[in-house]
Amino acid sequence: MNIAVVGIGIIGGSFCKALKKYTNHHVIGINRTRSTLEQALSDGAIDEIGDENSLKKADIIILATYPKASVEYTERFGENMRGKIVADSAGIKREICPQMVALSKKYGFEFVGAHPMAGKETNGYVSADADLFRNASYIVVPCEAKDESVNKLCSLALEMGFGSIKKTDPDEHDRMIAFTSQIPHVLACAYVLSPCCLKHKGFSAGSYKDVSRVANINARLWSELFLENREPLIEELITLNHNLVAITDAIQANDQKRIEELLEKAHQTKERLGE
Repeated sequence: MNIAVVGIGIIGGSFCKALKKYTNHHVIGINRTRSTLEQALSDGAIDEIGDENSLKKADIIILATYPKASVEYTERFGENMRGKIVADSAGIKREICPQMVALSKKYGFEFVGAHPMAGKETNGYVSADADLFRNASYIVVPCEAKDESVNKLCSLALEMGFGSIKKTDPDEHDRMIAFTSQIPHVLACAYVLSPCCLKHKGFSAGSYKDVSRVANINARLWSELFLENREPLIEELITLNHNLVAITDAIQANDQKRIEELLEKAHQTKERLGE
C-alpha cells in the first residue's frame, strides 16, 4: 500500500521508520519543515517527500499532528482524502472524533480514531525510533468506519510491531487516558515545582527519576490535551487530591495505623494487578 504520514515528529517519524523496517509498504512523508523530510528520506525512513497532492495516491493516511492541527489539515485538504482510510494519532478522542467523522462524511473518506500508547520524554524527528511501538498497545476508536477499514488499520499496526489492539469508544478512551497518561504528567510537573527539586542531586535515585521522568514535557501539546479532556482529567485530579489529603491528614495526626492502612491498600492494589 501507499501510506502517507502527515507530521514527521517523534510519533510520525516512528511510524515511518517502523513501516520501512517491518513492512514492504511505500511511505510518503508530509511535513511543514522541508529539512525534516530531507533527513527522513536520507535515513530511509520514507520513500518519497510528499505534499497535500500526494494524499490522492495514498491508501492509508496517518495524521501524526496535534489534535487541532489534524482537524485543520483535514478541513483544508479533505478533498484529496476522498476514498482513503484516515487515522489520527491524538491522545484525546471525544473532542476530535465528532469533527473528523463530520469531515469524513463531507469529503467521502473513512475515519478511524487511533492512539499509539508509546512515547519518550524527548520530541521531534530526531527522537523517532523504528522500535518505539514494539509490543505497545494500539488503541482504536472505530467511530463510524466500516469493519473492513478498521481491520485493515489494525493489521497494519500489528505489522509495525504493536503488541495488542484495544478497541474502545471516545468516552472510555478519554476517561482511561486521563488516569493512565495525563495524571502522571500532571503529577510529575507538580512534583518538580517543589523548591527542593533544584537541590536534588546527591539525594535522589530511582524514585525521583521514576516520578519526575515525564516532567520533561511538551508544554504546548500537553496543555492542549489537558484542556480538551478537562472533565475526565478534573475527576481524576479530585480523586488524586482526595487520596493525598487522606495521607496528609494521617501524617499530621501522627496516626501510624491509618498511614499503614492507606499504604497497604495501595500495595495490595498494585500487587493484585501483577505489574
